[in-house]
Amino acid sequence: MNADKTLDAKGLACPMPIVKTKKAINELESGQVLEIHATDKGVKNDLAAWAKSGGHELLKDIEEDDVLKFWIKKG
Repeated sequence: MNADKTLDAKGLACPMPIVKTKKAINELESGQVLEIHATDKGVKNDLAAWAKSGGHELLKDIEEDDVLKFWIKKG
């Protein structure tokens, strides 16, 4: 999946992946996609809830080699 911006949040513990995601998504235009790479397992539920509450769309999430990858479309 193509992304307009990629955020590397690997090695960061909660709440830093969400804090950095919020900052990165604010730099995008509506409709653009942010790809996030994280290793904190708790971020999966946090990102889904954060995206929904902020009016964004979680397009896809996968786990690859212990790295969680998310694609969020800015609302």
